[in-house]
Amino acid sequence: MIYRLRGKLIHTAPNLAVVECGGVGYACKTTTSTLSALPKQGGEAQLYTYLHITDSALDLFGFATELELGFFKMMITVSGVGPKVALAILSDLTPDRLALCIASGDHKTLTRSPGVGNKLAQRIVLELKDKVADAEFGLSAPEGITAAEIGSGNLAEAAAALESLGYARAEAAQALAKLDPALPVEELIKGGLKRLAIVP
Repeated sequence: MIYRLRGKLIHTAPNLAVVECGGVGYACKTTTSTLSALPKQGGEAQLYTYLHITDSALDLFGFATELELGFFKMMITVSGVGPKVALAILSDLTPDRLALCIASGDHKTLTRSPGVGNKLAQRIVLELKDKVADAEFGLSAPEGITAAEIGSGNLAEAAAALESLGYARAEAAQALAKLDPALPVEELIKGGLKRLAIVP
């Protein structure tokens, strides 16, 4: 398995980046967000990769971050979601936004991506909600505050909203720990869901 490539970026095309390593050009199918994060042609690029093997092809997929790679691999475990659909979703939604959609049950946003109908979007949310909540992507959990320290105001409202989504009070408190309490409640909820989606 090729885990990572680092070398000269020699070619890009829609959803494709070619990285030359040791005289070999590796064509990696990828997302628009990864393409936008790459240097100009000729610069040094690094991609985290996944080799997809079928009876008729060997396809290499590359991503700018391990987080994006992790979400790609998780997405293709869902019945009906192949690499092409997973790339389309991750081209429309960053991993953070995708985690938020899944954690909050927002399947409608997923239907904006090509190849994703209503039933498939619902299946993605249903099958990945627990996986997203439990997933580890190499990030450390923040030093949290206790439930008692939530107090009142916007933090309390955000914590209550997270609890209504099925998270424990202590989990909600930890997720909100490093966020600015002066943020609007909606932003605190989004930030809390982001943390809950990517930390153990």
